[in-house]
Amino acid sequence: MEPEVIPAILVKSRDELLLRISEVRGLVKEIQLDIMDGVFVPNKTIGLPELKDLPPARYEFHWMVKDPENWIAKTPGPHMHLVHVETITSIKKIQDAVKKAGGRLGLAINPETPLETLLPFVPKAERVLIMTVHPGFSGQKYITAMGEKIKRLRSLYPKLDIEVDGGVNRDTVLHAYTSGANILAAASAIFSAPDIAKAIADLKARAMGVSS
Repeated sequence: MEPEVIPAILVKSRDELLLRISEVRGLVKEIQLDIMDGVFVPNKTIGLPELKDLPPARYEFHWMVKDPENWIAKTPGPHMHLVHVETITSIKKIQDAVKKAGGRLGLAINPETPLETLLPFVPKAERVLIMTVHPGFSGQKYITAMGEKIKRLRSLYPKLDIEVDGGVNRDTVLHAYTSGANILAAASAIFSAPDIAKAIADLKARAMGVSS
């Protein structure tokens, strides 16, 4: 599968959110919004009030929150909702919330969580995100050992959309893609670049082994 680069937005105000969206909208197929509640992870970002009336785009909500079904139900639209398996108490409640919102279900898994915890839920999801850092903060170092987890999931599900998030940059994107991830979420590598469009194109090229 051809690699797809998704900008990941981690901010604490609506003004920052709208600025980041404006910088990438039209350059990519989808935009990831990182939502943290300060409970599931030791950081807090924008919340539900800041997510109302967003500019038209395809969004992927990465819910790093406790009780994600409560957040999803209040976020209508045909969006991807990535739920951490570590937060699932009732998969049916989450499925119902996603259906009510008109969205699609994806799953996310932390580096320390065994793949076996995830596998029973995979048939219910359209996408799986494998964290390549410990969630909570941008700018962390990519955990190379997660390549084995990606490879194993790809061997079990050859056609599944597998995403990686955390430490993805010009130096690590090839490892993530060749391990089996076809969706590559990046934050610092995109938004800290002087030319955002070029940075996105460069990440995609490097994922395919083309140096620029």
